Amino acid sequence: MFSKVCSAAINGIESKMVSVEVDVSDGLPCFSMVGYLASEVREAQDRVRTALRNSGFRLPPKHITVNLAPGDIRKSGAGFDLPIAVAVMASYGYLPGEVLDGVFFAGELGLDGSVQGIHGILGMVMEARQSGCRSCMVPLANAKEGAAIEGIEVFGVQDLRAAVRHLTGVDCVKRTAINIEEKFRHPDQEGLLDFADIHGQRLVRRAAEVAAAGMHNLLISGPPGSGKSMIAKRIPSILPPLSLEESLEVSRIHSVAGTLPEDGILTARPFRMPHHTISAIALAGGGVVPRPGEISLAHHGVLYLDELPEFRTETLEILRQPLEDGEVRIARNRGQFVFPADFMLVASRNPCKCGYYPDRRRCRCRESDVRRYLGRISRPLLDRIDLHVEAQTIGYEELTAHGHAESSEEIRSRVVRAHAVQRERYRGQPFLFNSRVPAGALERYCALGTEARRQIKDIYERKQLTARAYHRMLKVARTIADLDGAEQIESRHLHEAVLYRASELLM
Repeated sequence: MFSKVCSAAINGIESKMVSVEVDVSDGLPCFSMVGYLASEVREAQDRVRTALRNSGFRLPPKHITVNLAPGDIRKSGAGFDLPIAVAVMASYGYLPGEVLDGVFFAGELGLDGSVQGIHGILGMVMEARQSGCRSCMVPLANAKEGAAIEGIEVFGVQDLRAAVRHLTGVDCVKRTAINIEEKFRHPDQEGLLDFADIHGQRLVRRAAEVAAAGMHNLLISGPPGSGKSMIAKRIPSILPPLSLEESLEVSRIHSVAGTLPEDGILTARPFRMPHHTISAIALAGGGVVPRPGEISLAHHGVLYLDELPEFRTETLEILRQPLEDGEVRIARNRGQFVFPADFMLVASRNPCKCGYYPDRRRCRCRESDVRRYLGRISRPLLDRIDLHVEAQTIGYEELTAHGHAESSEEIRSRVVRAHAVQRERYRGQPFLFNSRVPAGALERYCALGTEARRQIKDIYERKQLTARAYHRMLKVARTIADLDGAEQIESRHLHEAVLYRASELLM
């Protein structure tokens, strides 16, 4: 007897529909599986047979053939256990074939018949809906994640017996539902640090606000203890919450990586802070079965690299293409995988190995050592960082002052207004923020007055800027003008943008 159910395979972060076909016939008893399978999928035959037996379903000796189609897509992971088990039971007559039409299945089976959670359910449910499935049966642990997708019913099952009872109508499982609108009315802001805790560092605070307003990349230099990490860790608190569209896009990446929260969807922008010993693959993504790295996990959020010169040079250079294109491309012999990577890079560094240059009372580094240390960061990478600011050592009076320091909520209100201005300006364009404006559109969106044009021409020629540095300076000036509520970039906006590259211009 033949039966077929729907499932899906993960291909990068994309999901591809897979038909699980089972034929049970007379002949030499065996359980064979075909369809370009990874080893963990082939092992499903032992898990499925044992789970069925321990769930009370006896399989008379037959010739069982399982095919996972199409055959040109590699299937990996243990998520095919549940669909294989359901299709086998239908072929043996435990389930009527018609109840499987339009139902999507995914889940790993324990030997006791329990249905265990897997990665990538969010993308699978999206693909199932687009393919016309009316409902999905997934592990109970992934039910809230799948229920974030509207237009398709999601049922979470705890074990194989519960799945059979639901399909036969004996004891239906309650549909899983979450209130998406409520979650976005009250986004998760718990655990975010507040800028009100920062004393002094007015220039760095302002640079962080400008960076957040235009989603610009930011580099903070300064001695140890000057508050570089404190400020960087508070940048998520001044960013607007994710929109629903952005949330689903980010949540799908984290679903594949297995880093989604229990409630199934992200509403706060990601903040990723990998250690400087991270490998190139962990940063960019990859592996035998390519998975997203830290760059993609920071999509629509912040990637913070503390002690930037301590990272391996070859690892840092991987950032150049994602910062320019907003995506990571990984080539394998099975094809090319594309991971989204539209993130805001925030980095910090000490001025030398010991951290105290140019204070010669404490710094003993030679000039050549300082140049070598800072030279670990290449000029092409520095060019891709829009704002460069220096954090100064905080004095005692500044540290113990009791004056009012702006809170993250106050700063975020200005950032939100600047984001709204940009969304309206770039309506219908493939980009949303000033930092993403392509070079060909700068003349239109970053127009300068006569005096500002003369000033930036003088700076470009005297400092021998690269074209990329010039373009990024214009984009920063556009963001400063948006925060100021100005229609056109004026001289004061340009002067501030130049200030944020002053340390680079002195090199």
